[in-house]
Amino acid sequence: MPIRGWRHKGLRELFETGKTAKIARRHHKVVMMILDLLDNIHSIKDCVGVKDFHELKGDRAGTYAMRVSRNYRITFRWDGHDVYDVDFEDYH
Repeated sequence: MPIRGWRHKGLRELFETGKTAKIARRHHKVVMMILDLLDNIHSIKDCVGVKDFHELKGDRAGTYAMRVSRNYRITFRWDGHDVYDVDFEDYH
């Protein structure tokens, strides 16, 4: 199922063109691996075991995260069919 919504313009730019200045180049390889996975999942279970995948808690419940680096995560929501609100953030 395709990614249907982006919060971070740099993620979208990297995914669509293969380059962006909005995300440090050292993160590009891991970010692209995660985005490729998200663009092809059929179930949220497809993410289990990949890059410290987990659901956030509290007021962020319903948002999932995957680790890019020590501080940075790709966060997203899943409606059972599509990935949306894809963001690149340091939420720690």
